[in-house]
Amino acid sequence: MQDAPIKHTSTWTMFTAGSFGVAAIMMGLGIYNLEASFSAKGFYTMAAIMLVHTAVTLTKTMRDREEAAKFHNRLEDAKTEKLLMDISKSDQV
Repeated sequence: MQDAPIKHTSTWTMFTAGSFGVAAIMMGLGIYNLEASFSAKGFYTMAAIMLVHTAVTLTKTMRDREEAAKFHNRLEDAKTEKLLMDISKSDQV
């Protein structure tokens, strides 16, 4: 059985991309206007970049694990279906 792929509307995609852009700009402006030394601003900037990077990586990893589990389940279902078909053919003979 094939599951229907999840399709996101273009409006939702634009909303999520816009939200990310607004958040990134707000964080950048906050760090720029921070009353701290240049090295402290650099530290916060690196931390923000790493946070975004790890969030994207974690999301991708979780999605990949879910897709792999679905694929494994489909393989197991196909094997079971074939086994049941072979058994029903041997019973008819």
